[in-house]
Amino acid sequence: MRKTAIFLALMLAAGTALADTYAFGNRVISSGDSIGRLVEIAGKPDLVTPLENEYGAREGENWTYFRDGKTLVFTIDTRGRILRITESR
Repeated sequence: MRKTAIFLALMLAAGTALADTYAFGNRVISSGDSIGRLVEIAGKPDLVTPLENEYGAREGENWTYFRDGKTLVFTIDTRGRILRITESR
């Protein structure tokens, strides 16, 4: 039982360490950061796409940046926090 509890505690701690991050020069954006911090570091997005559920209610936005041949998508929740960062070429 105790080994299971320790294992679960370690897994929870590892999950928080796996937050999405992206570096703009020497400044880093992470999931959980605010959109204010994102705009301060990266500037205004090149494209903003609303995210809606099947009933049409807004669930957030995708903020897309095109930088150095890469496409960076920051998924923003309705509270203005970064949920996920994806990068593609």
